[in-house]
Amino acid sequence: QVHVVESGGGLVQAGGSLRLSCAASGRISSYATGWFRQAPGKEREFVAAISWSGATISYADSVKGRFTISRDNAKNTVYLQMNSLKTEDTAVYYCAADVGNWGPTIQLGAEYDYWGQGTQVTVSS
Repeated sequence: QVHVVESGGGLVQAGGSLRLSCAASGRISSYATGWFRQAPGKEREFVAAISWSGATISYADSVKGRFTISRDNAKNTVYLQMNSLKTEDTAVYYCAADVGNWGPTIQLGAEYDYWGQGTQVTVSS
C-alpha cells in the first residue's frame, strides 16, 4: 500500500514559479510516478511522469520547457518544478503512483494505482 500526499500549491502571479512535492509512504521508489491536473469544468489531464529510476520522463506538450519532474528516492519524494506559470495552469494538481511497468499508457490516469488528495495551484494574471 502506498499513501501519497501532495504539497506546495498556492497562489502565484503569471510568470512565477512553484515547486510541488509528492511525499509517499510505502515503496514509491519502486514505482513510476505521475502528476495530473484538473481545472474546474475540465477533464483531468496528464502533466508529467517519471520512471522509478528517474531515467525516463514524459511531459505533456503544454508544459514542456516550463515544468520539470524529478525524484529523490531516498526521501520517497517526487517533485514538480513549475516555471513560467500561466493562468491556464490553474488547477488542482494530483500525484499518482503506478505499480505497473512503464509503457505507452503512462499518460493515462487509469494506469495509476495510488492517488493523493491534490493541491490547488492558482495562477493570477
